[in-house]
Amino acid sequence: MANYPLPKFHFLVQWGGTRIGFTEVTGLTNELEVIEYREGNSPEYGKIKMPGLHKFGNITLKRGVFASDNEYYDWLNTVKLNTIDRRDIIINLLNEEHEPVVSWKVKNAWPVKIQAPDLKSDANEAAIESIELTHEGLVIQND
Repeated sequence: MANYPLPKFHFLVQWGGTRIGFTEVTGLTNELEVIEYREGNSPEYGKIKMPGLHKFGNITLKRGVFASDNEYYDWLNTVKLNTIDRRDIIINLLNEEHEPVVSWKVKNAWPVKIQAPDLKSDANEAAIESIELTHEGLVIQND
């Protein structure tokens, strides 16, 4: 039996709101900052590099616009004097039986940007809105 990479089009996002479908998820990045160091009496004329702190990119979720659905804006409006509704989010890549195969767990996410859909009078496509989330950690798990 051949071993193929997983397709990326079948996924589920558990974001702490109403169960809705998202059309796109981007920004699942995790990188290490680099610390450069050189001692003054080092015989090498270059710096050594060491791993530093983890750095996580913002995550963007996109979905279709529905009448009277303001959940993105309601979440953004929970900001009050340095407090906000932080949520743990789980993003699952699913197999043919709709079971999670790979899961990304996002810690303490909260919205930093909402983008309304572009409006165009001669377009023939669905209105898509997006929300950008910042967070404090990203862990990948193979289920």
